Amino acid sequence: MTEAIRKVNVIGHLHPDTDSICSAMAYAYLKNQTGTTQYEARRAGTVSRETAFALKHFGFDEPALITSVAPQIKDTDISKLPAISSSTSLFAAWRLMKEIGAGTLCVIDEKNMLQGLIAIKDIANANMDILDDEGLTKAATPVTNILTTLNAKLLCGDENASLTQGHVRVGTSPEMMDGIIDACDVVLTTNRYETQNFAVSAGASCIVICNGASPSDVVLQSAKERGCIVITTSYNTYAAARLISMAVPVRACMLSAEKIIRFSVNTTVDDAKKTISQTGHRFFPVLDEDGSYVGVVGSANMLKIKKKHVILVDHNERSQAVDGLEQAEIMEIIDHHRIGSIETSSPALFRNMPVGCTSTIIYGMYKEAGVEIPKNIAGLMLSAIMSDTLAFRSPTCTHLDVDAGKALAAICGEDIPTYSDAMFDAGADLTGRTAEDVFNGDFKVFSRGKAHFGVGQASFMTESSRKAAEALVGPYLKTGAESYELPMVFYMFTDVKSKTTEMMFWGEDASEIATIVEQAFGVKPVDGMAVLKGVVSRKKQIIPPLMSLLQDSEHEN
Repeated sequence: MTEAIRKVNVIGHLHPDTDSICSAMAYAYLKNQTGTTQYEARRAGTVSRETAFALKHFGFDEPALITSVAPQIKDTDISKLPAISSSTSLFAAWRLMKEIGAGTLCVIDEKNMLQGLIAIKDIANANMDILDDEGLTKAATPVTNILTTLNAKLLCGDENASLTQGHVRVGTSPEMMDGIIDACDVVLTTNRYETQNFAVSAGASCIVICNGASPSDVVLQSAKERGCIVITTSYNTYAAARLISMAVPVRACMLSAEKIIRFSVNTTVDDAKKTISQTGHRFFPVLDEDGSYVGVVGSANMLKIKKKHVILVDHNERSQAVDGLEQAEIMEIIDHHRIGSIETSSPALFRNMPVGCTSTIIYGMYKEAGVEIPKNIAGLMLSAIMSDTLAFRSPTCTHLDVDAGKALAAICGEDIPTYSDAMFDAGADLTGRTAEDVFNGDFKVFSRGKAHFGVGQASFMTESSRKAAEALVGPYLKTGAESYELPMVFYMFTDVKSKTTEMMFWGEDASEIATIVEQAFGVKPVDGMAVLKGVVSRKKQIIPPLMSLLQDSEHEN
C-alpha cells in the first residue's frame, strides 16, 4: 500500500532570493487549490530586504524556516505509551506495566509536561527495602493510594489527606505495643478491640484493620475525636504489611526529569540513533514542540521511517539545497537554471524552462490548471519576475517573462517601473547591515568536477548605494570564501539601469584569479575589480564562461 503523504514542503535554495521565496509561496498555493494534500512553502535561509519588501507590500509573513529535510522523530512510529501522574502508587504503576507489557512508564503533570520516569527495577528496589518503615510518610503518601493498594474501605477520616509523619507499625497486643507506638504512626491491627483502641489512644494518624474486620463504635468515635483515619481491608496482616509500602507515590522513586535523556519530535533520526547506541536504555520519552509528552521511542521505532516529501523550486543543484535531501522524497522540481547535480530515488515531475524566472513557469502552470490567481499571489509572482529579470533588462528575460509580468501587474494593480524601482531600492538599503549579511543575501555555490566556486550578486538602482555596498563587502570576500571552504569567490554589484556589473573577486592566488577573469570576460581587472558592461545575469553571463574556463584548466592539469 502506498504511504499517505501528510505534507509536502515547497522549498527554494539556500540564501534565498525573491524568486526562490515568492515562487515557493505561489506554487504551494497552486498545489493546495488542485488537491487534498497539504503543501507548505518554506524558506531555506534569511530573506533579503528586497524579498521582505515584496512580502510586506502584498500582506504576507515570511515562510517558516527549514534547514533540513532529514527524517525526524515525528517521522517514526512513536509508541503511544500511557503516562502516569507523580501521585500514582507504585502498586498501580506496577499493575499498569504488567497490563501493557512495559518495563518503564513516564510521569507527567497535569499539563502533560514530563516530570520523571519510573522503571520496574525502581519498584522492585522499593519493595525490597524492608527496613524503611518511614517511606510511606516521607513520601507524603495520599490516603487514596493506601485505599486502592489494599483494596480497602475508609471508615473514618479524610480520603484526600496525605500521611506525612510517623512509622509503619504492626499492632499485636497492647502489651507489645506499649512504648513502640508513637504519635502519627500508621498501625496495622487485627480485629481485637484492645489493640485498635490502644493504637488510637497512642495518637496513631491511621489504623488499618485487617481480615475485613470492623471496629466498634467506641473505637470509631475515639478516632474521630483524635483525627485518626480508620481503614479496613480484607487482606490479612501479613499481606497488608507487604503491600502497604507499595502505596508510596512514584515521585518518591522515579528518575527526575532533568536526569532523563529525551527526544524532541524535531530531533533527527540520525541523532537519535547515535544517542540510543551510546546508552543502555531501551526507551526514550518524546516531547512535542511545546514540551508536552507524546510517547516513547527505541531502536525498533527507527526501523520504519516516513520520508519527508519535498518540491524544489528555483534550483536543482545539491550544493544549493537544504540538508538531508538524499533522505527525502523529491516529488517535483520547478526551475529555470541549468540541469545540475540533484538525483531522485524515484521518478519526479521535472519542469525546467529557459526563461528568466521560475515564477514565469508557475504562471503558465496556473493557466494550464485553470486556477484563478489572487491579487496578492500575483504580486508575489510579479516581484519574482522583476527581481530575476532586473525589470526585463536581463539577457535571460524572454517574451514569456514579459508577458507574464505584464499580466500579473494587471491583476495586482501595480505599475511595473514604479514598483520595481521601490523594490530594488529596498533591497539596496544597507542601514544596519553587516558585510556578512550583504554577502550572503544572494550567494550561490557552483560545482562541476573539480571546479568549485561561489558567485554572489546584488542589484542597485543608484551609484551611491552600489559603491557603499562594494566598500562594505569587498574586504569580506576572503572571510566569505573561507566560511564556504571555497578556493575562489566572485561578487557582482549590478547597476540595473546602466546594465553594468562591477565584479569583485578573491582567490588564494590573486594574480591567477585576475587572469581567470580576464580570460573569461575579456576585461583586465583593476585593483581586484572587473567592470563588465552589458553583464547583469549571473546564470547566463557569469557562470557559463567561468565554468567552461575552470573545467578546461582542470583537464589541462
